[in-house]
Amino acid sequence: MPTTTVLTIKQLHNDTGTLVRRAGSLKRPVPITDRGQEVAVLVNRSLLRTVNRKRTVLPEYEAMMAEAPGDTTQAALDEIRGDR
Repeated sequence: MPTTTVLTIKQLHNDTGTLVRRAGSLKRPVPITDRGQEVAVLVNRSLLRTVNRKRTVLPEYEAMMAEAPGDTTQAALDEIRGDR
């Protein structure tokens, strides 16, 4: 990997396999830039923390699922589209 800690998209494109493997062995993220702007980050998976998301079902979805299905596919599409 280059001595810099930031890679350009061109560097990543030219040597993807080597750069990804090396970034995976590092203990810090490696930013990827496009024309000087950071657009992505290569990081060892062990540095990522898991996120436990609490998911909720919207009341509108519960109501829709409780309804009897429409007579036809076209009726269902019309219902979804509304006044569009």
